[in-house]
Amino acid sequence: MSGYRRAFQGSGLFALAVGLAAATSAQTAQTEQAATASARLAASPTDEGEIVVTANKREQNLNDVGLSVTAIGSQALADRRITSVQDVAAAVPGLKFAESGAGTPIYTLRGIGFNEESLGVYPSVSVYTDEVPLPFPVLTLRAAFDLERVEVLKGPQGTLFGQNATGGAINYIAAKPTDTLQYGADLSYGRFNAVNGNAFIGAPLGDKAGVRLAVSAADGDGWQRSLTRPDDRNGAQKYISGRLTFTLNPTDALALRATVTAWQDKSEPQAAQLIAVRGQNPASVQAGLLASPFGTTDPRSADWTTTANYVVFKDPTKGDFRIVPKTTASLDPRSNRKFIQGALRADLELGDVATLTSNTSYLDFDQHLFSDKDGSAQAVANIGDGLGNIRSFNQELRIANTGNGPFRWVVGGNYENSKTFEDQALTFANGSSSAPGTLFINTTSSEVQQDIRNYAFFANGEYDLNSKLTLKLGGRYTNSRNSAELCSKGNGDGLVSDLFNIIGGLSGNPFTPIGVNGCYVLNSKGVPGDRIKNTLAEDNISWRAGLDYKLNSDTLFFANVSRGYKAGSFPTLASADFKAYFPVIQESVTSYEAGFKASLADNMIQLNGAAFYYDYNDKQIRGKVVDPIFDVLDVLINVPKSRVLGAEAELIVRPAQGLSVGTSVVYLNSKVRAKDGVPFVGPTAYGNSCTTAGGRPGPCDFTGSELPFTPNWSYTLDADYRSDLGSGVLILGANLRGQSSSVATLNGRSIQFRNLVNDRHAADISQPFVIPAYATVDARIGYEFGDRRYKVMVWGKNVLNKYYVTNAAHYLDATVRFVGQPVTYGITFSIKN
Repeated sequence: MSGYRRAFQGSGLFALAVGLAAATSAQTAQTEQAATASARLAASPTDEGEIVVTANKREQNLNDVGLSVTAIGSQALADRRITSVQDVAAAVPGLKFAESGAGTPIYTLRGIGFNEESLGVYPSVSVYTDEVPLPFPVLTLRAAFDLERVEVLKGPQGTLFGQNATGGAINYIAAKPTDTLQYGADLSYGRFNAVNGNAFIGAPLGDKAGVRLAVSAADGDGWQRSLTRPDDRNGAQKYISGRLTFTLNPTDALALRATVTAWQDKSEPQAAQLIAVRGQNPASVQAGLLASPFGTTDPRSADWTTTANYVVFKDPTKGDFRIVPKTTASLDPRSNRKFIQGALRADLELGDVATLTSNTSYLDFDQHLFSDKDGSAQAVANIGDGLGNIRSFNQELRIANTGNGPFRWVVGGNYENSKTFEDQALTFANGSSSAPGTLFINTTSSEVQQDIRNYAFFANGEYDLNSKLTLKLGGRYTNSRNSAELCSKGNGDGLVSDLFNIIGGLSGNPFTPIGVNGCYVLNSKGVPGDRIKNTLAEDNISWRAGLDYKLNSDTLFFANVSRGYKAGSFPTLASADFKAYFPVIQESVTSYEAGFKASLADNMIQLNGAAFYYDYNDKQIRGKVVDPIFDVLDVLINVPKSRVLGAEAELIVRPAQGLSVGTSVVYLNSKVRAKDGVPFVGPTAYGNSCTTAGGRPGPCDFTGSELPFTPNWSYTLDADYRSDLGSGVLILGANLRGQSSSVATLNGRSIQFRNLVNDRHAADISQPFVIPAYATVDARIGYEFGDRRYKVMVWGKNVLNKYYVTNAAHYLDATVRFVGQPVTYGITFSIKN
């Protein structure tokens, strides 16, 4: 139980909630009668009755919303142990999650996503908690706890959730204080000595106020196993998060809600699996990397750097060319991320006419991060210390009518001011870029500061043309300004500055030599020293128009045309060429979608479907360029034209009391298109790796390529059964999810390994950037008793121990994969009133 003590050390809140639950439930159980069997079975997580969502920023039955929305209720979240962003992605048809080398999550919804790992970049799938934005992906890592439900809106959200939502929006709806005392707690123990705990308590504070406190924490051993140090482990989870909510209704017309959410995450970032060595400087690939073992189809196999030996030149500019051996400081994967956000919501009823709503929030995030991107015990592509912080203020003010008449409307505005900072130290002391020709430089640091200001005005309306047909119109004007400063520099030992002073001198242009912490990026004159300053100013008008046709009270048909935008951004990367630091411009998606929602056979069957076409302009993506000094390096690029067409269907059947079976399937077909007849040409993940007419490597034509993380087929199957045994309820459940193969980069199916000097690769892999097809199964069995106050659940995830890939990338000399976790299993005890 040492993991339990470590996870909850200093957290008396958890113990308090458990104690309250245990003491009070004993008394309550004696005074209340047991519920009937029918009542117990009616509480099945897949038989929750009417699902209320706020996709239009007002409460509606899910079947009355003319949009593609997936909603998961609180009981289903608990029973299926959906506790992380990875779990949410696995449960939502069309939503994909990918690991990145910098520990930043990558979301893709229906083929729309941003494969970028910098800290201060907006995603294409925006995320909110109770409509309060979490504007950058790293801020979403610990949001999924103590929830009423999760809503996922699919397609560009051009109006109400319009900011940076070209792919869609995820809205976490947190549990709120109630007018009666409520409490509960659960404790789980699973494989890898994983201990997870959750607790909450909510109560009224008189007649006009309420409070709710929720805490979630985890502690566990690493699940990855080092290939070169068999006793070394990585991937341990260590975090604690909490949310405190107060509600106050000082008058019948005014409702206030204040929320503070905070978490600290000290989890170890996942290490990659090495699958190939492809040197930036093939003749200088170091022996240690050439001898490094490749990852296997055991999902636990990986490798990472603890410390590494390397050599440097003493001071070549002063005639001292002695090679000096050194050892790096600790590079063990680790993190310390801290997040706190305060939010205040106020709803003021303006008579019987409208409601004025204000949502105000401020967040503060800081991180220290060490991660291993190269999948080897060598220091080839290691981040550490990756410093970063985010400060973000958001304000929304809107007014909406009561919605009782045929015309329902909302108008409002948003303001955001965010400041982001990232200083990403990259160690490559055992890489081919650390060689005599580069003076054995071994680290660089990439620093990016952004001052981002956005404001927007929006309006949305729905008008019932008659009892069956509703017209929908909405629009949003957004104005964005991003002022950035970028600088790549050495680590202070003077080697990087020495190298670039020599290179600058070769240009023939006069310049002031840079110092040990000077910016080394070469400007348009080929000399170093400039701190890159740039401002990206953009605006746009996003919109949506649609029709809803209510065939009857149980069947809705809808058709929508919408456009959404995502703001441009600056990269965090190392390069010798100033052009690599140019930002990507804003992207846009125009969506054409039609669908239906039908409740059939007295709600025993729910059938939903939609077909859509996305016209994608200037898609943002992290690509590659051939750097004049370091060969293949990362860069942000815009793909001028692409498209996604697809369809999805969802079926839920409740053939008998207590039994529910749900299935979904999503078809996607994505393609890069020529713009005005001009193909999109550039370097691939391996640089200029396409063959020209002369037989030499050259740029590649991406036209016709599929988009990253967009499998043709993905599917889910969920079965849940509850049987009353008199003394309690037996719970059985299983989930299947799977997908066909996809790619992690443009032209991912055509990129092959190359046989250059010192190239080597895993024998069983021929297409390094293809994510193979896979399917995984989760299962659970539990028993609920004591009038549903107590529950014990035995569960397993990926119970067939399927090896599957979530991402593939090339970093400096290494081509790597990130893979999903192996089978995990455990037992959960829970208690509630």
